[in-house]
Amino acid sequence: MEKIVKSDEEWRAELDDLAYKVLRKHGTERAFTHDSFPKTPGVFHCAGCGAELFDQSTKFDSGTGWPSFFAPISTSAVETSEDRSWFMRRTEVHCARCDGHLGHVFPDGPAPTGLRYCMNGVAMTFSPED
Repeated sequence: MEKIVKSDEEWRAELDDLAYKVLRKHGTERAFTHDSFPKTPGVFHCAGCGAELFDQSTKFDSGTGWPSFFAPISTSAVETSEDRSWFMRRTEVHCARCDGHLGHVFPDGPAPTGLRYCMNGVAMTFSPED
């Protein structure tokens, strides 16, 4: 997958304020503030570059107020890095194509992976299955 690289000014012009804050400045939307995504079959894409990130079949209700998934659509869809902000040690998840910040992954999810990809809703768009 070819990386997408844009200047900060280009990202600022393309994204709304909250999406820019989350995707480019590693922000977080408040819990329970993003509209629920449909429960119909489909794919979640990066709101910054359109890359496929998660399939609806891996989404679950974690009760946290953010969209949660137990696995990305493929192992190459997302990348991770260590996040030591806010006096915590977490694993940040970002889009493999544009490096947009999506959220964090935690080891308290359901089977089969045991992982909870806790994503910012504003960092994704949804495309229903045709």
